[in-house]
Amino acid sequence: MEKTLHSTPAFSSPPLAVRALPAPGIPAYVYAVVFSSFCVITGLIWDICWHISIGRDGLLSPPHLVIYLGAVVSGLFSGYEVLRNTFGGSPEEKSRRVKIWGFFYSSLGALFCIWGAFAMLTSAPFDDWWHNTYGLDVTILSPPHTVLALGIIGVQFGAIVSVLSIRNQSWGQKSTRHQKTLFILFALSAGFLLTMWFTLLSEEIHRMASHSSGYYKISAVAFPVFLLAFGRAFPGKWTITAVTLVYTLIMLLTLWIIPLFPAEPKLGPILNHIDHYQGFEFPLLLVIPALVMDVLRHRFAYKNDWLLSLILGGAFLLVFFVVQWFFGGFLLESPYARNWFFGSHYWYFGNSPDWEYRYAFAPWNLESTPKLLTGLGLALVFSIASARLGLVWGSWMKNIQR
Repeated sequence: MEKTLHSTPAFSSPPLAVRALPAPGIPAYVYAVVFSSFCVITGLIWDICWHISIGRDGLLSPPHLVIYLGAVVSGLFSGYEVLRNTFGGSPEEKSRRVKIWGFFYSSLGALFCIWGAFAMLTSAPFDDWWHNTYGLDVTILSPPHTVLALGIIGVQFGAIVSVLSIRNQSWGQKSTRHQKTLFILFALSAGFLLTMWFTLLSEEIHRMASHSSGYYKISAVAFPVFLLAFGRAFPGKWTITAVTLVYTLIMLLTLWIIPLFPAEPKLGPILNHIDHYQGFEFPLLLVIPALVMDVLRHRFAYKNDWLLSLILGGAFLLVFFVVQWFFGGFLLESPYARNWFFGSHYWYFGNSPDWEYRYAFAPWNLESTPKLLTGLGLALVFSIASARLGLVWGSWMKNIQR
């Protein structure tokens, strides 16, 4: 018999209360919120490229409009779903929903999406006021961008929860095609959230820092928790790999497509004269440790969660370190990475193109061997703890029914 994850079997049956109800189809709002999740992450990456290529923007710049489109679609479709369940839902449908304010019936995912959409749209005038008062942001997480980021995460997590609730309610009662559709929707929505997570951390885990222990400590905290939560929430042989493939694809497509369009800096000082958009970042090679984690989590599924965390957290750090250490060096130093495919030649218009460390590791991003090993030891502890938290979080998501 095939082994499954300890305490959360991959192919276990749903609770009796759920099996007693007819299995739901996939509501239109689920497709809408996954589309919204795609819009907001695409618009966000475009906005970053806008800032490093053009500089000056406005409330209704094209990237902002794409982000707002995602918020509006998510809010409207999720709001309609709440009203439909409240005023037109059958008693069986209402039994699957969360009752709020003693009157409205909503899925948990729709609530996340509505909150996220509200936060995103609230951040728009806040961001416009911030720019008019303080000028351009010097970091990704300025106060208005933090509100926006929380809203985006709300929409993207709401999409994940919406897919999972349908999957958990329909387990064993729908066709294989239905389950495959849900798997695709889950991989997309989880991959978009992973991309958002990387974007928020990109100022700390860029290629210039790939030979310092801080790079791996941050990655060890940030990624195992998400990868293992996704892998346990939607059991499947290659769930984590599929999610990281979506992340890789969205990063590559934006890196390859956005620079095809003309762009001109409109804010001084202009030290790097360009005539096309500058790309964002080549994706981390997360798909490789993800592949290893997928294999190991099934090979050692009979282990308890603490041992599983030790195995998977350690495997993530080991594989990620080996892969990213050498690949980060290639991206930064090799002339073969300075092309449209890898995008290492893209450069902010306000930075001098002749900076001595543009294609070399700066001294402050290098460490002695003892300091590096000490940092990697801490990263191992962080990775194991992050993996354990991810398994707990994934177990909770795997049981979402509403």
